[in-house]
Amino acid sequence: MIELHYWPTPNGHKIAMMLEETGLDYRIFPVNIGQGEQFAPEFLKIAPNNRMPAIIDRAPAEGGEPISVFESGAILLYLAEKTGRFGGTALRERVEITQWLMWQMGGLGPMLGQNHHFSRYAPEKIPYAIERYVKETGRLYGVLDRRLAGREFIAGDYSIADMAAYPWIVPHEAQGQRLEDFPNLARWFAAVADSPATRDAYAKGAAVSAGDQPMTDEARKVLFGQSGR
Repeated sequence: MIELHYWPTPNGHKIAMMLEETGLDYRIFPVNIGQGEQFAPEFLKIAPNNRMPAIIDRAPAEGGEPISVFESGAILLYLAEKTGRFGGTALRERVEITQWLMWQMGGLGPMLGQNHHFSRYAPEKIPYAIERYVKETGRLYGVLDRRLAGREFIAGDYSIADMAAYPWIVPHEAQGQRLEDFPNLARWFAAVADSPATRDAYAKGAAVSAGDQPMTDEARKVLFGQSGR
């Protein structure tokens, strides 16, 4: 059984999508990041960067003690290896999937995260920062749109590269983007959204966060006010 320690953010959703696609037995352990639950000592034991998601595999393929994994990209790679699905089989296929997964982890996620922060969460609206990250979001959308020209999915068959990227495109309107400006991306987005596993993952996420309060000043301090100490 897989323990999924998460909150329904883009990085959380991608793991839930993978677990739904593979049919692995899993249980959700909510980590309410607005209430600071990511700093609980028991969570830090499996996620030392105090970021969710993280998993604990209680039944590793090789047996032995449970294995914990943090960082969403590492979790996707682990689950792909565990199940033999969505991570590619031949060398060239694995390379394609892995490099686009790293593109999401190193570019799409962080840049769109800054877009979200300055456009939606920052207490002071800074026009330069908003424009900077909205433009960079558009550039990354363009990269993905060109990649999807003539391709159904990002790296051949549906893979963890698609699961990693999709949740970051879901809030495209809040990111200042129009999907109609990126026709290849829009077609891909609709296909991933139509997957039963995607729908189930998002439904479970909505159930987890049901009743959660809007962003407060205290929650903002918890999320964005941490230092090295």
